[in-house]
Amino acid sequence: MIKMNVQNLLNEKKKTRYWLVKEMQTTYKTVNKICDNTLTGLQLETIEKLCEILDCTPNDLFMIDK
Repeated sequence: MIKMNVQNLLNEKKKTRYWLVKEMQTTYKTVNKICDNTLTGLQLETIEKLCEILDCTPNDLFMIDK
């Protein structure tokens, strides 16, 4: 199963979910879904925005949970 790695990236950068909400200009509910891996879909625009904000690549955003 493919999972988002955003919470780990936030932890590494010592940033909070609240910080990500402000940077993405979105709701806390959306960021919680991203960080808690409860999303049912993800737009390419959102992936690009996360990469820019977290200074990472799409490979860094995802992990495969075996």
